[in-house]
Amino acid sequence: MYTSLFFIILNNLLVPFTNSLDSHIQALIPKQNTNMPTISDKIDLKKPLVSIILPAYNEEAILEKNVSLLYDYLNTLDNSYNWEVLIINDGSTDNTMTIANSLAKSKDNLRAYHHIVNRNLGTALRTGFKHSKGKYVIVLDIDLSYSPDHIGKLLSEIMTTEADVVIASPYMKGGKNTAVPRLRLLLSKTVNYMMRVASRLKIYTFTGMVRAYNGDFIRSLNTKSSTFDINTEIILKAYILRARVIEIPAHLDWSEQQKLGKTRTSSLRIVMGIFNGLANSFIFRPYMFFWVLGSITFVLSLYIIIWIFINTYGVYPMTAELAHGFEDRFSYAVSEVFRQRPYSFIVGGTTMIISIQLLGLGFISLQKKRYFDELFHLNSAILKETKKS
Repeated sequence: MYTSLFFIILNNLLVPFTNSLDSHIQALIPKQNTNMPTISDKIDLKKPLVSIILPAYNEEAILEKNVSLLYDYLNTLDNSYNWEVLIINDGSTDNTMTIANSLAKSKDNLRAYHHIVNRNLGTALRTGFKHSKGKYVIVLDIDLSYSPDHIGKLLSEIMTTEADVVIASPYMKGGKNTAVPRLRLLLSKTVNYMMRVASRLKIYTFTGMVRAYNGDFIRSLNTKSSTFDINTEIILKAYILRARVIEIPAHLDWSEQQKLGKTRTSSLRIVMGIFNGLANSFIFRPYMFFWVLGSITFVLSLYIIIWIFINTYGVYPMTAELAHGFEDRFSYAVSEVFRQRPYSFIVGGTTMIISIQLLGLGFISLQKKRYFDELFHLNSAILKETKKS
């Protein structure tokens, strides 16, 4: 009884003290400012994030101006999208790095990444894809030869169609080219035509860089090319994965480059450009090249062999006095034709052997391509699951 009475008295004495202590502790804790901006205030989570990738190499003359023009356009779409802009300085030897860093400090949601040395377009794009976070990723040329309003068109198309890749195509119906040097335009159209014929895909611009990508798709795609061939490689591997690739008409305008006196002609000559186009076309359907060449040589050899038989048939009646029996007379007739036209036998036999070998290589390459497609599809699925985990 006395023990219980003691604890009651002690509790009554401690309650005022503990209440005072709590009030002092609460006073020491800073009050949360409900007016402070949060991440959700800066980024509307209901709007999709779009990553704009700008590869740049020695672009000090146009970088700051064109980024400002780009932001002027992006501001008109702020109600629909959130933005991040990534400048990938690919080892520039001028002041591109300094300007890019300055822009990263002054512009909202702009980041700059730098390669110590020039590593070419393929590596620059992979750097951009790796650091992008957007639901959609758009690659744009920093010279704005494709005007910024292509961004809105690409986004509208990729969201409407749920495509994995949307290509801005100046070569398809409705596309346009302005002030592009004739030699470069001829080379580009020739290469893209060869790729379209070889691949049998309804794509008119394989080599174009300006595209919109599904962010998850392009970040999970395993690419290897370090040059501008990466644009073709992406389409090839998208085709293997049965991804949806579509085109929209675009306007390629080099007017501003002409004013600046920047020709940007390719270092590859026409012959090398055509060869590169053939090489890129080969990777889509290698067996078609073997089958086409094999079929041509087979038809040639067949023509020569038929000609030999026709001439043998003409000589055959003349052998009646020289031999008896069909086999002997036929042998005499063939030997006479060979004596008169020995090169026909050599050319006909050689082309027949070559045609058989080419057709055989076609079947082997078809088998190899199917193995590659299956392995790439399987490895891509494993890579995607690994990144998720």
